[in-house]
This record gives sequence, structure tokens and C-alpha cells, in this order.
Amino acid sequence: MTTLASDTGKNVLEYITTLGILAMEGRGFEYPTDTVIAKNGRLYVTNRSRDMGERGVRVTVLDIDSEYYGTFGHYGQGEGQLISPMCAAEDSQGGIYVTDDYTHQITEFDYEGNFVSSWGVRGSGNGELNGPSGIAFDYEDNVYIADTHNNRVQKFTAGGEFIFSFGSKGADEGQLDLPWGITVAPSGDLYVADWGNNRIQQFSADSEFVATYGVSGRGDGEFLRPSGVAVDERGYLYVSDWGNERIQILDTDGAFLQKLRGQATLSKWATNFLEINVEEGEARSKANLEPNTDIFDPEDPHAQSAHIEKLFWAPMSIKLDDSGKVYVTEGNRHRIQVYQRTS
Repeated sequence: MTTLASDTGKNVLEYITTLGILAMEGRGFEYPTDTVIAKNGRLYVTNRSRDMGERGVRVTVLDIDSEYYGTFGHYGQGEGQLISPMCAAEDSQGGIYVTDDYTHQITEFDYEGNFVSSWGVRGSGNGELNGPSGIAFDYEDNVYIADTHNNRVQKFTAGGEFIFSFGSKGADEGQLDLPWGITVAPSGDLYVADWGNNRIQQFSADSEFVATYGVSGRGDGEFLRPSGVAVDERGYLYVSDWGNERIQILDTDGAFLQKLRGQATLSKWATNFLEINVEEGEARSKANLEPNTDIFDPEDPHAQSAHIEKLFWAPMSIKLDDSGKVYVTEGNRHRIQVYQRTS
């Protein structure tokens, strides 16, 4: 029997807990896409639902202890509604901003989920958007948006006033191919998950190209359709390597440090569900949750993740908090795996 390594390389992260459960509405997630770790101690999780289903689209609010605070941003095109929420971020004033790649808009909510404002219009001109995804604020409350289908990044004020854009479709340094997750590092530099080019690119705050990390592949330090990136104060890169169903950590020079395939356990919400639904709990207790991996193609991590519950399956985003915790949002398992930095 082949053993899948969940944690190889330097011990940068250790698993803590799992949050969430599949639910079409209310307490739970349905195809979650991103998580905001807000300054009020709560987590705001965007749910895209299956095929943008009306019941599943929402932002779910909870905390690290699985306390549930409700939902907002439900399906629709009115004020405070969403169709296809992709990514989210918080500004310095406690505003929660959500990108919608269907309406091509950015919507701001307050902590309680009340609608504040929205902006954005579809197009390819300056300030126009086409399928926006990643979103990140700098230290002056300007906001960077991954303008995915325009193959560029745009910078706006928090109110949506255009500042500048950079990038064009291609594979050269500074060019982009369907950029997805982005983050502003403690240094002020911007890091972009260059999804179509299988790499992470680093830019200065003024959009000058700085460096590129990773090449296409399944080996250590290689990426296949990276969806998100986070950077700590040391300059370590944490990458949700979506196409390889894993998380990778690189040092400041891009050298490989650690990869994780996933170590999920039952969340509090899932445990509660199985205690109430006794027959399902009994069926799960008899199931083989770690089947013989020899039956899977070793070059197909998707098949492995689809059959082994603890593994990452569609890691959509990766976020850091101020206490050294790392949150990995999994689209296909409707949960968040939480890790802790060991140093």
C-alpha cells in the first residue's frame, strides 16, 4: 500500500483544526471560495455554490471556535446581493469587500453584513473589470483587484476610483494569464497567483516586476494552476497549489520548504451533525476513509483527493492571521483547514 505524505520538508506548519460543513443554506458552506480573517475576530467565508445556485450563494460568518454568526450577501443583483462571489478582503475601517466575477462588481459590507456600497462595470478599459477575483488592500486602503479575464491587476481607491493598472496577457516577466489570488506582503510588495502561467509573481507597490517563483509541474517548488498566495513577515510564500491539490511553502529565495496534502479531522459542525443523524454517523464509522492508494494514478492527485477525506480537494485560497495561523479554504470539501506556524 502506498502512503500519501501529508507533510514533507521543513516543519513550517502544523495542523490544528477543521472548520465548516456542507450546507446549502444557513450554518455551513457550499463551494467556498475565500476567507477573510477580520480584525473583529470573525471569519467571513464567501460561498459560490454549485453552478451559482440560488440557495447556496452567501457569506458565512463564524469564528475559530466554530461559533456561528449568520449569513449575508445572498443570491441576486440588488444592493447587497451576490451572484458569484470569488474573493474577499477587509480594509482598515472594518469594511468587508467581495468580488463577484459574474456581475463584475466589488461590494462592500460592514461587519454585520449590512450593504455599504458597490462599484465596478464590465469592460476592458481603465477602471473596468472582467471577471474580478483576487482582492487585497495596501496600508493606505488602496485596493488591488485581479482583473482575471483582462489578464491584469488594477489598483483603486477603496471607493472604486481608478489609480492604475498593469499586466497584459502573456508568459514573459510581468505578463499574466488569468491571475487569481493576490496579497500585499508586509513589505508592501504585491504577490499574484499567475494561474495560467503556473507561477507566483512579485511586484513593487508601483507595479514594477520584482521576481517570479515556481515553474509548471508536480515536483517540489513547482505549481499547477496556483489559486492563492500569502506572505509572512519573513518573506515566506504560502501557496494554494490548486491543480496539485496541496499547499506549498517557499522561502524568500523561492526555495522549497514544505508541502502539505491535508490532514483534516471532523469539524465541530460535522461532529454535531453526525451525533444528531445517527444512521449517517454509523455508516461513516464503517467506511474506509483511507483506501489503498495503489488504485490511484500517482500522477493524478485529484483522484486521490476525491477519495481520501483528510486531503485537500480544490484548495481555493490561503490566508494568514496575526497569530501565525494559516487558513486554507477548500472548495470541493466545503471546509477550512487551519494550521499553525511552528516558528
